[in-house]
Amino acid sequence: MATNSVVVTIEKPNNLSFPEVNGSDSLLLPDKQKAASPKQFTWVLLLKAHRVLTSLSWVAMTFKSMFLSIKKRIALSDVSEEEPKSRGRLYRFIKVFLFVSILALVLEVIAHFKKWNLQMLHPWEVQGLVQWSYMAWLSFRVDYIAPFVIFLSKSCTVLFLIQSLDRLVLCIGCFWIKYKKLKPTIEGEAYDIEDCSSFPMVLVQIPMCNEREVFAQSIAAACQLDWPRERVLIQVLDDSDDGNLQLLIKDEVSSWREKGVNIVYRHRLIRTGYKAGNLKSAMGCDYVKDYEFVAILDADFQPNPDFLKLTVPHFKGNPELGLVQARWSFVNKDENLLTRLQNINLCFHFEVEQQVNGVFLNFFGFNGTAGVWRIKALEESGGWLERTTVEDMDIAVRAHLNGWKFIFLNDVKVLCELPESYETYKKQQHRWHSGPMQLFRLCLPAIITSKITMWKKANLILLFFLLRKLILPFYSFTLFCIILPLTMFIPEAELPLWVICYVPIFMSFLNILPSPKQFPFLVPYLLFENTMSVTKFNAMVSGLFQLGSAYEWVVTKKTGRSSESDLLAFAERESKSLSEEKISRRHSESGLELLSKLTAEDVPSVKKKNKLYRKELALALLLLTASARSLLSAHGVHFYFLLFQGLSFLVVGLDLIGEQMS
Repeated sequence: MATNSVVVTIEKPNNLSFPEVNGSDSLLLPDKQKAASPKQFTWVLLLKAHRVLTSLSWVAMTFKSMFLSIKKRIALSDVSEEEPKSRGRLYRFIKVFLFVSILALVLEVIAHFKKWNLQMLHPWEVQGLVQWSYMAWLSFRVDYIAPFVIFLSKSCTVLFLIQSLDRLVLCIGCFWIKYKKLKPTIEGEAYDIEDCSSFPMVLVQIPMCNEREVFAQSIAAACQLDWPRERVLIQVLDDSDDGNLQLLIKDEVSSWREKGVNIVYRHRLIRTGYKAGNLKSAMGCDYVKDYEFVAILDADFQPNPDFLKLTVPHFKGNPELGLVQARWSFVNKDENLLTRLQNINLCFHFEVEQQVNGVFLNFFGFNGTAGVWRIKALEESGGWLERTTVEDMDIAVRAHLNGWKFIFLNDVKVLCELPESYETYKKQQHRWHSGPMQLFRLCLPAIITSKITMWKKANLILLFFLLRKLILPFYSFTLFCIILPLTMFIPEAELPLWVICYVPIFMSFLNILPSPKQFPFLVPYLLFENTMSVTKFNAMVSGLFQLGSAYEWVVTKKTGRSSESDLLAFAERESKSLSEEKISRRHSESGLELLSKLTAEDVPSVKKKNKLYRKELALALLLLTASARSLLSAHGVHFYFLLFQGLSFLVVGLDLIGEQMS
């Protein structure tokens, strides 16, 4: 049976057109096309308006709370005690600079909004006093100010690069030490534990002055050093002017003496020379001649019991060795932002600077504590002198000139405290940066005429003193706090991005490597270091030119914090002493009765308030003014750097960093 077939022929007409499918607007999909109704459009506009108003209200509330906080801080704060100094030349210079910058900013804002192009105008076409003033300012700027600022900026940039190169070389040296696993080794044989006479005689000195919070823990740590008792003597050198505190320290010393510890208490009637005078007086005792080494521990330092066994043996078989320096470790490094930033600095100082100089040069600046000296090296170098506020650096330089070598032990750590308030930290940094310039003036003739090699003389003069103690604070303050804001008003001298951004960030990255846990604080560290440059610069100038503030010595305030291990050890000792029930009585009254009497007395409480720092506040306004000028020119990175640097100065000037007083 044949299949039926149907043939269908479709002819394509000429006028047939195919619709194009074009997303949601396709004519083939009329159901998908939804026209927005006026009601929906109104709701969208209202939603966007609500979001904008919410954002604006949040910004307004933030600025309001910030303004109220600043107002409250100003109302409740004390003006810094350094107010008379803040009215000195540096403060007057900053105020004049700020006034001129604000005036220039006003002219620049007017010129920006009026779109003046004075290059197209002739002098007779200038209209108005303001336009004439702006034209005169541009002419004066180009002819007189710009050349000087360009020269100054280039000079500071060169110094900045030299110092950065020095820092880079130190880091390379540290990497080399890590790679080669270089570290000091004990050359002689270990001391015979069974024969106590094989141990050398060691003197342990604890200088203190009004250290109410920490004297007990420092004395306890020194008395528990693992060393034969008949071969060690502990001197508690108390310069306190508080009679009650003297009695407390005496009682603490007596209690340890009754436990069999060889410990003495010394108090000077004439307390001159600060710490150097205290140590010099103690070294004048007749019994000191029986001792070979002296370990120095400040009042807040708590060495581990094996401290002497890890340091003193390095002297054996090494007659040229004069100093063994241990590293500092900090019990309160995570207390607040200020202590975290200090920890970054000091970790770099010990891990890189001290270790590299110790390995390759056998010389570094003595840190003043947590070190063991050969008494012969001290005596041959002239002993402790009271001529500067950095007696530790003074004796180290003189010992180096006499040929003595130093060793730094990076793996031996001694626990101590960091200043928790900005006021305390500022005073400490002023002393640390004014003293080296005093010492440089005094030691320069001795360095030049000494018998050490020319390389060592060049290292002392050019690197140790000039580059790291003078040039560093000079360019930090001049380049980032003066020249950079100045270039916003003098575009002819504008600093390149690598000077204000790339190189500083890279150097800050190198600084933070020894403390990798602090990497989140990289940017705050960079800003804070620039903020501290005004204090360091002021201290450097006062020390270099022998101004009055260069001779100030303020004891760094301690809080008496202890680590968890210290608290556990203390609890164990207390439980042991209670179980033994051995409480010795004085002839007149017991130590416990004396302690209860003294602690029961009312100690006059001093109300402490956060302070205002005028130089920092003036620089904050200066940098914020320069950032506003940078915004007009759309500088980008310059604007953000100046903005955040100005805010960091504002935070420090209002004393909002570190410990906050209630």
